[in-house]
Amino acid sequence: MGVPLRQSIKVGTYVARQKLAKRDKYPLIVELEPLFSCNLECNGCGKIQYPTEILRKRLSVEQAVSAIEESGAPMVSIAGGEPLLHPEIDKMTEALLARKRFVYLCTNALLLERKLDRFKPHPAFSWVIHIDGLRERHDASVSRDGVFDKAVSAIKAAKAKGFRVATNTTFFNTDSPRTVQEVLDFLNDELEVDTMMISPGYAYEKAPNQVSFLRVNESTELFKQAFAGKRKHWRLNHSPLFLDFLEGRVEFECTPWGIPSYSVFGWQRPCYLLADGYTETYKELIETTDWSKYGRGRDPRCHNCMAHCGFEPSAVLATAGSVRESLRALVNAR
Repeated sequence: MGVPLRQSIKVGTYVARQKLAKRDKYPLIVELEPLFSCNLECNGCGKIQYPTEILRKRLSVEQAVSAIEESGAPMVSIAGGEPLLHPEIDKMTEALLARKRFVYLCTNALLLERKLDRFKPHPAFSWVIHIDGLRERHDASVSRDGVFDKAVSAIKAAKAKGFRVATNTTFFNTDSPRTVQEVLDFLNDELEVDTMMISPGYAYEKAPNQVSFLRVNESTELFKQAFAGKRKHWRLNHSPLFLDFLEGRVEFECTPWGIPSYSVFGWQRPCYLLADGYTETYKELIETTDWSKYGRGRDPRCHNCMAHCGFEPSAVLATAGSVRESLRALVNAR
């Protein structure tokens, strides 16, 4: 498995502190979107459909740091849009690392080799490269030829300079257990990335392609077959219970406040995938959102969602509440 041991310990300690303080809603990781503009038009994303005046907006370093400090989350995932288009993304990353956050910087890698020298390796910093399949499948998903080869080159360049490199792969109903295994074997064994993150395709409302998202039964069947005899071999950056959830072996309710999203609009209500309004502060997000309205059986938009942003926090909290699962997670940590 691929979750770094020091990250597991820090998150476990953080969760314990929240329990001692009797807090029932707190973030594990913040999805930070410092901009929405991008240099690709991916089928499963609709960020660039915002009007030009929104695509030109950028969070300042001070805004980003202030939001993360207010939330108190121990980890930050910097997404977008394409973060490497932000002129101060290196300063933003440095500022968050200086405040002892684990930082995952997500990118399609088109600009990575050109901007790599603006960053320094750090034990709490990881590049996260989007790889949605092998060459043909990945290039089709991003609607541009040659992107897969560029991403592979960037991964090799980053690793050669001593950076931790993770990947993020979304699977759709056009995938099969074989295609899942092929891309994870390639990333794990040939590119030897440090960790891999995976997710079933979720019905992001603005995505131009709405026909390829997986239903729950399709997701669990896909991962159950793909994981058979292979799961422990891959360095997957997920808790064991979340992987059990993807296979349909356990059920969880969504924990949308566990990975809140902060962008040029503010704190997104209730989660990264649903935009039911925004709040200026994290405190307002937590205290004024009617969380009981969301989740399977309550909001039809949530019916087929198995996304990491809602269910990984549920798995982490379930792990923290069980001695057996906590030991299982530590045994599987790197």
